[in-house]
Amino acid sequence: MIQITFTCRGSEFQAFSVAGHAEFAPEGQDIYCAGVSALAQTTLLGLIKHLSREPVYEIQKGWLTCELPSDLDETDQLKAQVLLSTLEAGLKSMMEAYQGYVQVEYRRC
Repeated sequence: MIQITFTCRGSEFQAFSVAGHAEFAPEGQDIYCAGVSALAQTTLLGLIKHLSREPVYEIQKGWLTCELPSDLDETDQLKAQVLLSTLEAGLKSMMEAYQGYVQVEYRRC
């Protein structure tokens, strides 16, 4: 199962991580892994492109983590929240449609 964890401070997203494999199909052919990967990596690219300060991130096979800088200004914080809430919506939709392959959870600070 693919495990996605959002870390929040109050009502705002601060970080997310994606780990694991859906194991629906052989590596390189798994549509669930491809879908989650596309959503997560596109969100990361959006954060890199649209924020004035780059998030701290790491990508490895089967794992991605991304954390927002702690001192974003109000404009960058708004942009980040829009991107991260869009990621959340896409992942939750996948989780509901394909139960047993994708799990979204939250960690509060």
